[in-house]
Amino acid sequence: MSEKILVTGGAGFIGSNFVPYFLAAHPDIVLVNLDKMTYAADERNLAEVQGNPNYIFVKGDITDKELVEKIFAEHDIRGVIHFAAESHVDNSIKGPEIFVKTNVLGTFTLLETARRHWMDAPGVVKAGYEKCRFHHISTDEVYGTLGETGFFTETTPYAPNSPYSASKASSDMLVRAYYHTYGMNVTTSNCSNNYGPKQHGEKLIPTIIRKCLNGENIPIYGDGKNIRDWLYVLDHCKAIDLIWRKGRSGETYNIGGRNERNNLQIVDSICSILDREVPRKEGKYKDLVTFVKDRAGHDRRYAIDATKLETELGWKADENFDTGIVKTVEWYLKNKR
Repeated sequence: MSEKILVTGGAGFIGSNFVPYFLAAHPDIVLVNLDKMTYAADERNLAEVQGNPNYIFVKGDITDKELVEKIFAEHDIRGVIHFAAESHVDNSIKGPEIFVKTNVLGTFTLLETARRHWMDAPGVVKAGYEKCRFHHISTDEVYGTLGETGFFTETTPYAPNSPYSASKASSDMLVRAYYHTYGMNVTTSNCSNNYGPKQHGEKLIPTIIRKCLNGENIPIYGDGKNIRDWLYVLDHCKAIDLIWRKGRSGETYNIGGRNERNNLQIVDSICSILDREVPRKEGKYKDLVTFVKDRAGHDRRYAIDATKLETELGWKADENFDTGIVKTVEWYLKNKR
């Protein structure tokens, strides 16, 4: 009988890239995908796994205790890979409550259900459940902001500056507590900004592409010099799989692409590719750039030091930004989203 693991939020951006990758890499595992199918999810993202006998979809909310308990009981869940989260900073500024409910209470519900299913008492794992693991996907935004130099490491103090990052920091602390209090087998990963196929249109890179193709102004916050470290989504998926299989229990691993770019550089890259692939009738795509009022509490720079992941587990990103952004733009041109 195949082992079953639970993936939450598998119809979102990162999750829907992870699910096909994981099913192909582990043909002996059945994957149960629990997704609420909010505005950020898209059933088209998982068209390639429909009909796969090792894939089971359940529509529902991670804060629904009865449903989560039913899934664990029916499928005898032996692992959790937890993507599900509200993740858009602007939305967290406008309406923070759902971020606390989903990201904090939802993570708690999953942890507590897993603990009851896998453990008899603190430090006592049920016979046959010794290899069960809970992996929690988080963000570099929990660390706050950096100056012009330096990098976030796994020991950087938490200093979240938005309701979104505060909710993710809270969920990270819950995962940590379940390790130190109960001895539960957990790992956490904090990643830099992801990009690639299937990303929701509200995010920066899909927005730039869409605005260009529609001939609309490209809105850039402030002076456009906020810096992020960009990670191609499939490289992130490979890292998560590696940590889930080989990471040390109780540890956090930072995942970064070593591809720092400011927003103006991102726009330049995308506009240059589009100028080449689908040139405008008049002028260049960069002519559409317009600067708008900066986001409240906008962190200036994020940058990840992924040395621990690289040295301990042998991970290395396959894409750099120059190769990954071409693949990303081409996907959007082909899929018209």
